[in-house]
Amino acid sequence: MNILLAMIPAFFWGTTYAVTQFTLPDWPPLLLGALRALPAGLILLLIKPSLPKKSDWGILFGLGLINIALFFSLIFVMALTLPSAISGVGMISVPVFAMLYHWLVNKRRPKALQAFFGFLLIILAWLLFDPGTIRLDPVGLLAMLAAILCIVSGSSMTKSLGSRIHWWSVLTWQLIIGGVILTAAAAVHALVAPADYLQAAEQFQLSNGLGLTWIIILNTALGYALYVWLLQRMSVVDFTFGGIANPVAGISAGMLLLGESYSPVQYLLMSAMILTSLMPQIIELIKRRWFPGIKAAEA
Repeated sequence: MNILLAMIPAFFWGTTYAVTQFTLPDWPPLLLGALRALPAGLILLLIKPSLPKKSDWGILFGLGLINIALFFSLIFVMALTLPSAISGVGMISVPVFAMLYHWLVNKRRPKALQAFFGFLLIILAWLLFDPGTIRLDPVGLLAMLAAILCIVSGSSMTKSLGSRIHWWSVLTWQLIIGGVILTAAAAVHALVAPADYLQAAEQFQLSNGLGLTWIIILNTALGYALYVWLLQRMSVVDFTFGGIANPVAGISAGMLLLGESYSPVQYLLMSAMILTSLMPQIIELIKRRWFPGIKAAEA
């Protein structure tokens, strides 16, 4: 059941790329990140007010910097430089990096099943992102890699706070702190390069408002509430496998909003990556339901 719930925020996050390109083209990534984070954090603070202890501000600042300020900026760089479907499919490689991170940092070896399908996922991603078959902006690809690293390290930090700080306070204040950092960064950037900011303000339309509403309310306030709540109830690696809905949303939204299309081979590779990311969960479910003796023996 938790895996299904994890698909809800992943689905909304998967629409970020197409919604941004469709409703907020050419807006500066720092401005988009600030507008996504700070209003959502303030909304959650109004719903349930909280104030962290003095000793918790340091770790919350780190979370706000990594989980929100850096990650949101990178996500909007991806949204403005990569096709929606590619961004969504690429982000399902997060479980591979999560396994490597926990292996190197926490000395926790991945399960053989997860390692096998993680390796297969890398091969499929290599084929899909082959420069000979599809042209992708290198800036967007670097932003994707950095965003994945933010997810893995930020999720581990978030999970470690489960016994110290209430999950709602973690959620609310990392959004507010990250939003304040992004607002300050956007203000400095606006002084240096004001043209894009002036254009966004002067040409503001209803479609821009609808896009911001979708991103603030559904992608962020609702999506991150589920994200932090679920991380206290499941492992980081298991949570990332629930991200299957991210590429599905990315592909669907890209087709509906942007008219994106790919070759049959590319769609086949995308489908194979999605199925591969699901296989460990499917096999574990089959083992629990039909072969409980095997599970008991492994324990």
